[in-house]
Amino acid sequence: MKFNILNRAKNTTVNHQGAKAYTLSPAVELYTTVVTSTLSDNTYQKAYERLTRIHQLIHKNDAQFVAKLAVYAREKMYLRSMPLILLTELAKKHKGDNLVSRTVNRVVQRADEITELLACYQMANERKDTKKLNRLSKQIQKGLAEAFNKFDEYQFSKYNRAGTDVKLRDALFLVHPKAKDEAQQVIFNKIAKDELATAQTWETTLSAVGKGDFDSETDKLDAKTEAWEQLILDGKLGYMAMLRNLRNIIEANVKQEAIEKVCATLGNARAVANAKQFPFRFLSAYREVSKMHSGRVSNILSALETAVQHSAANIRGFDANTRVVIAADVSGSMQGPISKNSTVMNFDIGLVLAMLLQNRCEDVVTGMFGDTWKIINVPKNNILANVAQFYRRAGEVGYSTNGHLVIQDLINRKKVVDKIMIFTDCQLWNSHGGNPIDQAWNEYKKIAPDARLYLFDLVGYGNTPINMVSDGSVFLIAGWSDKIFDILAAIEEGSNAIREINKIEI
Repeated sequence: MKFNILNRAKNTTVNHQGAKAYTLSPAVELYTTVVTSTLSDNTYQKAYERLTRIHQLIHKNDAQFVAKLAVYAREKMYLRSMPLILLTELAKKHKGDNLVSRTVNRVVQRADEITELLACYQMANERKDTKKLNRLSKQIQKGLAEAFNKFDEYQFSKYNRAGTDVKLRDALFLVHPKAKDEAQQVIFNKIAKDELATAQTWETTLSAVGKGDFDSETDKLDAKTEAWEQLILDGKLGYMAMLRNLRNIIEANVKQEAIEKVCATLGNARAVANAKQFPFRFLSAYREVSKMHSGRVSNILSALETAVQHSAANIRGFDANTRVVIAADVSGSMQGPISKNSTVMNFDIGLVLAMLLQNRCEDVVTGMFGDTWKIINVPKNNILANVAQFYRRAGEVGYSTNGHLVIQDLINRKKVVDKIMIFTDCQLWNSHGGNPIDQAWNEYKKIAPDARLYLFDLVGYGNTPINMVSDGSVFLIAGWSDKIFDILAAIEEGSNAIREINKIEI
């Protein structure tokens, strides 16, 4: 068995386009929903509907799997909200051992996730205020008490934010952590008295400049420029903060030495790996900087290209003899934002991941589909620039979801390839009538019996347009992070996502 992830029973359904589709097993449906979810409204599914479905799926799955999925989502996919939702629901369904507390301690990796988990628990259990959190799950309480021992005063202070329902002080009194030594007890005492030292972050540094007393606006701008320069040159501006503040840094007109440090940091392979940024974060930064009229823009854009290439550096399973077709879905349903306040669309995620993969392939055809399928040749090394080109040309193929045309084109040309990779929300159909994608695939297998079809599910609606139980030649991969390519490598080596999740030890 290769990637046999669907129910063997009657697993047919219809997708949101009304086309024939196939249901997923509870484990795979939960996995795909979790790793593609932002809990924001999308084209076919409202946020509350998706959250309800996640709750239902959690209770259909084994507790051990749910716990391992929470760890996988946090550690492999870099998600933060979804693991907390999994933990909250797991605490409702699972009793009798310390599985929940062990998982809580594993998942909580930042000090603010202590209060975030309590806020999630408060909402899920309809507790109106923090006073009613005294009926907290004992296992969540134990796991959070252990998690308190992970952090120092700086980390607590950095995330001790005002304006939240659950404060760090509330959490301390709720879970009663035991200090591991006298130094930590001092920190806990400071939390209890609200006397934590103010963490010196880039935000507090710039905020202090903004509150300063200056003789003129020019003096204030000069002070702000100096603050940015010091943060950069002293190494006190984290990777994410740097990525999100490129426009501000350029507008501050920092000296060339600081710009060079920014470029070197952005393009550093180890810094990219440690930052654990979603690939589309680089695209957002690239777009923002591209709009600017500054002599510094070109170097920054080059550094961002280098950074995103590092994200693709370890993709395995492709060499000069591997023939690959990469197809990006640019249909209307893919052009919704991934979250309420984001300018990034599902469409963008598909293009970024497709271009990351294209960068690693030696023999590759790339294109996009909507009403039609169109091959678009782009250079290998300009991942973010390639995304921009695809974005500008999306209207050339229309906005339907005719993914079968990718395969039909190969049939018409009698072209044999090894791998076909489609980045989509999996709501494919044939707007012109006739054969759906599963029939097209069966026909293509007569020409290329060893070919494989990979569907990269970027939204997770809970179904797939093609039956994957037939012969093990079709694979479903879900998620946004470049880590989905680790799953791709695992498939190449005979494993799959569910198996990888089940390997996790808690």
